[in-house]
Amino acid sequence: MNASVNYHVRKPVTQAFEFDADGIEGNLISPELVTTNVNVYDIRKSESNIGFKTHGITFLEGLDAVPYPFMADDEGQYNRQIAAMLRAKLGAKDVLVFDHTVRIDDENASRRPARNVHNDYSEKGIQNRLIDLVGEEKAAEYHNGHFGFVNLWRPVENTIMSSPLGFICPESMNIEDWIDIELVYPDRKGEILGVTANPEHRWFYKSKMRVDEGIIFNIFDNKGIPHLAHSALDMSEEGAKNATRKSIESRMLVKY
Repeated sequence: MNASVNYHVRKPVTQAFEFDADGIEGNLISPELVTTNVNVYDIRKSESNIGFKTHGITFLEGLDAVPYPFMADDEGQYNRQIAAMLRAKLGAKDVLVFDHTVRIDDENASRRPARNVHNDYSEKGIQNRLIDLVGEEKAAEYHNGHFGFVNLWRPVENTIMSSPLGFICPESMNIEDWIDIELVYPDRKGEILGVTANPEHRWFYKSKMRVDEGIIFNIFDNKGIPHLAHSALDMSEEGAKNATRKSIESRMLVKY
């Protein structure tokens, strides 16, 4: 399959995404990106033996649909389901669900699919986020053991027929491909890893993901489980109609 993605561009100065810039909700100022055509391998058509501990990613099937929009205790119940899932699938001992982001591929949506090739946190971003979530004393306890940040990505309402989520095989990445990118919000700052173009990158995805399917993928691990560069892919599936791509991603702090 062919798709296009937007890689970051290495520069001698610090680059940033500015959210709600100039006090305007939804106003996003982006660093320079370069659109690049890539070949993408569909794992649905293969017997690929992809595992979380070796590849930093695992694909799920047979899930209950996400109860979104959340009503009453729906979010709490969903968080408990996620925690149970990560204990069963990853061997997690403690799970803290700290964020849900719904993305809708519509120009009027407040959060659209992320179309820059990235990983959700840099090393600096991880350290700051860990302290924000659990405090400095408990953060030190996490560092003394095995911990990580993971993402659960799910379709909402419709099968994904356009702008699916794609990943770069970690073994096809070079350390020089990563660059730090700041995230500037009205009330705080964060930092992610952007990715620069490399023709050696091997992209993959799972086609036509249904609402009973999901993806768990690694964002950070202090014991070396790979983290994955990823992005929405600008492409449409055969037979795509007008169903809007809608997804929910949940971020978790995990102690093993």
